[in-house]
Amino acid sequence: MEDPVRALLEIMERLRSPDGCPWDREQTLESLRTYLLEENHEVLEAMGGQDPQALREELGDLLFQIVFQSRIAEEKGWFDFAGVAAGIAEKLVRRHPHVFGGGRLTASRDVVNQWEKLKDAERRRRGASRLASVPEGLPALLRALRLSEKAARAGFDWDDSRQVFEKVREEIREWEEATGNADREAASRELGDLLFSLVNVARRMGLDPEAALHSANRRFCGRFGRIEASLAREGRPLEEVDAARLNELWEEAKEVEKG
Repeated sequence: MEDPVRALLEIMERLRSPDGCPWDREQTLESLRTYLLEENHEVLEAMGGQDPQALREELGDLLFQIVFQSRIAEEKGWFDFAGVAAGIAEKLVRRHPHVFGGGRLTASRDVVNQWEKLKDAERRRRGASRLASVPEGLPALLRALRLSEKAARAGFDWDDSRQVFEKVREEIREWEEATGNADREAASRELGDLLFSLVNVARRMGLDPEAALHSANRRFCGRFGRIEASLAREGRPLEEVDAARLNELWEEAKEVEKG
């Protein structure tokens, strides 16, 4: 049976060859940014479902993006797909001395702490900031969580959660003041500070703010859809319904959701 990975690499090579696909030949690392982002989100969506076939297909699409970029890098003389695989294999062994070395760890927390210490040692050798390893391209909430985690591991954190909640209340007051002054730039800045404070509360409670907001978005869509369906049965357009009735329908939708 043919090696599927080798077959995929050969297909990629053919697509980029002079007699290959015009579209594939035109692509650059820059032009592939959007496609890589889209494939990541499609994998995340498939992970939330119950369709293994869909997840397998989306993972394949994501793998193709890695193969595609590796091929372009190989054409530039930088590295190839084998180099990518070898690099991550070496890193995994280096970051798991409790598995591939002499030590042994039994608790997940100990594994995470060791992983961070090893990463920090690598960072110090490069002379980089503790926060440099957190990509700017992450969704803002997730990046805020990772940044605050990094800072907290270095000791830059509140003593207890009450202080974090007080910081949230402080940021709400400052945001209200900025919006009251009709200063959009200040209001935007204070809103960012408020969101960052909320992320810190989530971190200390062991919650994922990105997942929490994703869940809230899904609930909002479900409730709003029930309102639309209720009004459709009444033959009334949503735009002509008063706020009191909409609030009533919203509460009904929440009850249906709980049931």
